[in-house]
Amino acid sequence: MKYSPHKYQTYATDFILEHPVSAVFLDMGLGKSVITLTAIFDLCLDSFLVRKVLVIAPLRVAADTWPGEIEKWDHLRWLTYSVAVGSEAQRKAALLQRASVYIINRENVQWLVEDSGLPFDYDMVVIDELSSFKSYQAKRFRALLKVRPGVKRIVGLTGTPSSNGLMDLWAEFRVLDMGRRLGRFITRYRSAYFQPDKRNAQVVFSYKPLPGAEDAIYEKISDITISMRAGDYLGMPECVVNEVKVDLSEKEWQAYDTMRAELVLSLNGEEVDAGSAAALANKLSQMANGAVYGEDKRVLRLHDRKLDALEDLIEAANGKPVLVAYWFKHDLERIRERFTVREIKTSRDIADWNQGKIPVAVIHPASAGHGLNLQSGGSTLVWFGLSWSLELYQQTNARLWRQGQKAQTVVIHHIITKDTIDERIMSALRRKDKTQSALIDAVKANLEV
Repeated sequence: MKYSPHKYQTYATDFILEHPVSAVFLDMGLGKSVITLTAIFDLCLDSFLVRKVLVIAPLRVAADTWPGEIEKWDHLRWLTYSVAVGSEAQRKAALLQRASVYIINRENVQWLVEDSGLPFDYDMVVIDELSSFKSYQAKRFRALLKVRPGVKRIVGLTGTPSSNGLMDLWAEFRVLDMGRRLGRFITRYRSAYFQPDKRNAQVVFSYKPLPGAEDAIYEKISDITISMRAGDYLGMPECVVNEVKVDLSEKEWQAYDTMRAELVLSLNGEEVDAGSAAALANKLSQMANGAVYGEDKRVLRLHDRKLDALEDLIEAANGKPVLVAYWFKHDLERIRERFTVREIKTSRDIADWNQGKIPVAVIHPASAGHGLNLQSGGSTLVWFGLSWSLELYQQTNARLWRQGQKAQTVVIHHIITKDTIDERIMSALRRKDKTQSALIDAVKANLEV
């Protein structure tokens, strides 16, 4: 795909090129990955200022998003990369390959530095979700700090640098600039900019900024930091649509493919039967989501891929409210087992959501009808399970994507299981096909495969 950057994207790329240490705070949807990769391409293959780049990211972002971005854009085609996730043997093999960019999940930073036995000879480091390094007591923070002096260039990316307050910034900038701006020690940072808030005698439970501290901190970091809000560049209200792809294992795919081809499947000792095209579409949608109803409505579990992806999205929101749309009852049951959520059903639920009292809410599209105003409570919607109904789909999106949305930009995520009926549902929704004909056409195509 041809990359035609917006002016703000070019500006951000140039900022990274011009600043060996940079903190890039971009709202979700502004394209931080391609912005950074464009700078990496220039540094590695144009100016030759960088030889090896290490990208540190959340697991599924490391495994899918960064490789996907490199493969997606035409101008990055010569940028070689290696993804170091999986078992220790797989990670070592990936790190020993010749490449310009090495991508690793943040959980393995300590292993890479202290236990891998490999030299940390990366002259550029990119931290995707810098906020995951906000704890100065975390092992990943301490490990990266050990090797930070040998890194020539470093980039910190996030949309929410201080979700828990200004105290978060110290560790994030300590690893970026080695303490040059906010100090080398957390105790001095606290004493310079904060005062005790909640306490019991000599035990301090929390701190609050001193008068003028916020402006002073921002002034300290301003020379290496840029911040962009999506609403400033994408309009009001803008809707950013994102697809988060998940993969089935070979065993899980075999179960799905058996159902698709034979309309019957033996799963966990029970038989799952689809007697018609419509029933087949229903069963395949369930299986793409991770579970399927067997006899007597018993729930037979297949995988947790979408739950894992949802966990990543909730974490990436960093405390911002998230609304999750589900379709099947077993989706809701499994979501509740993994997360603390509240279903939007009553007027009290709606009021609490709009007042920001519900971090993660769930909603069924059939209950997200006209006149249900949820735009005051959040700007992130995640489709865990998709609906064939274009009307329900558009109505649900419109709960957040509407006039009065305070955040100015609504981000709509779709968790899509690759090579399944999920992709056909998304295609049908994009084409705005009539519900029933799209359903039948999609299942017919699947059956012919």
